[in-house]
Amino acid sequence: MLYSFLISFTDWTAVTLDNRNFVGLKNYIRVFTSDPLFWKSILNTVKIMIIAMPLTIVSGLLVAVLMFNMVRGRQLIQTINFLPYITMPIAIGLIFANMFNTNIGVVNTILMKLGIISEKINWLGDSKYAFVVVILICIWKNFGYFMVLYLSGLSTISGEYYDAAKVDGANAVQCFFKITLPLLRPITTFVVVQGAIGGFQLFDEAKTLVSGSGSTIVGGPGRSLLTIVWYFYDSSFQNNSRYGYGAAIAFSMLIIIAAISFLNVRLLREKE
Repeated sequence: MLYSFLISFTDWTAVTLDNRNFVGLKNYIRVFTSDPLFWKSILNTVKIMIIAMPLTIVSGLLVAVLMFNMVRGRQLIQTINFLPYITMPIAIGLIFANMFNTNIGVVNTILMKLGIISEKINWLGDSKYAFVVVILICIWKNFGYFMVLYLSGLSTISGEYYDAAKVDGANAVQCFFKITLPLLRPITTFVVVQGAIGGFQLFDEAKTLVSGSGSTIVGGPGRSLLTIVWYFYDSSFQNNSRYGYGAAIAFSMLIIIAAISFLNVRLLREKE
């Protein structure tokens, strides 16, 4: 990390491997003031995170609450839902690339048989549809992980709170909002911070999804899937091989992630 930090202050490329010129803050100034692709990649990443993360957290929490008192089948359901989280991102990208393939994808086949669509949708060739597919990948991958975290949090809540609430005439919905949610705040804080960090690290799934569709465009159609890590990878190693500038992008991303994580903790931190 220290070596990469030093590189970020140099103009070092694959063409000039033996010549690293010190340029000071020039790379960082360029990143924040005159690089439209950097800000587009940030915007894409934030958009994916803002849409996918709340849906994943809410669904994980609700399923955890529904499963908490299950006697039979709980372990099996937990395992099935947790498997996507430990599956290789490249495998996930290829699976979804095949599922949403325009000609042979099972999604188009099912939708047409159900009469929902009359002609095949170009899921991976249209920017708005490709964006939806990436969001579905994020939800599917992280849903089981959030569910397990909330299940562990639910196990720490004493049943005495619920018994006392029922004596006072509270129903299940009131117990959920007045007892369960407040006492799960530490878990929610961790999940939000973890989700934000994971969202900014999105790369393999989006790139493999685009590559699996046969496209060679960096960031997919309209660059709608260009995430910050993908842009860093492309700038550093794939097309341009600008190591110094790529290191500056990486540390700029570190600053943004740290700021967002700090804000999340401050906003969600439990008051005394």
